[in-house]
Amino acid sequence: MSKFSTLIVFGFFLSIIASSCKQHQDARKPISQTSGSFMKKSIARNKKLVASEETEIEALIKSNPNVKYIASKKGYWYTYETKNEIDSLTPKKGDVAFFDYEIKDLKGAVIYSELELRPQIYYVDKQNIMMGLRDGIKLMRKNEKVSFLFPSNMGYGYHGDDKKIGTNQPLICTVTLRDFKSEAVYKKESEAQLKAIPAPAKQETKAVIKPKDTITQ
Repeated sequence: MSKFSTLIVFGFFLSIIASSCKQHQDARKPISQTSGSFMKKSIARNKKLVASEETEIEALIKSNPNVKYIASKKGYWYTYETKNEIDSLTPKKGDVAFFDYEIKDLKGAVIYSELELRPQIYYVDKQNIMMGLRDGIKLMRKNEKVSFLFPSNMGYGYHGDDKKIGTNQPLICTVTLRDFKSEAVYKKESEAQLKAIPAPAKQETKAVIKPKDTITQ
């Protein structure tokens, strides 16, 4: 066999080995579990969940015909318990909001009391809070009190809060917006308050005469 023939045979065997290795490697690749049918089922489940929660909330609203609820564009409902008819300003990004709130389930049972949750200091649109509150606070004027009906996707969603709020739980949040101001003003006021705090008074030290230091005449 000539050297040329030997090289051809050698190359043929190398190609077989390489092909075998490639097939082996391909077989070890993970198989994707994502499929069109899976996504369709997930979307269908979510739609069913949303519809079920909306039915619960609508039943609550109908059970209180004397209370006027407003439907927001974001998919929640709210009613004013105290309304500020004088001011027109509402919190916006760059403001700091000071508010109190309590959380109940749709049956009215308290999950978190206002006392447990106070005080709330919120940098508008810069902190991670409940999605419904993030939007709802920006609708409020100073000193207003508003009750929000949040479906679970505007609350704590599928995971809940890992404490008292369960999976996919709609919520009633009653919020009182005490005040809001710009971050710059809040920073200046905080710095002024710190400067106004008196430094701790220095304690006077008195000399103590130990028995061995007693002077005798």
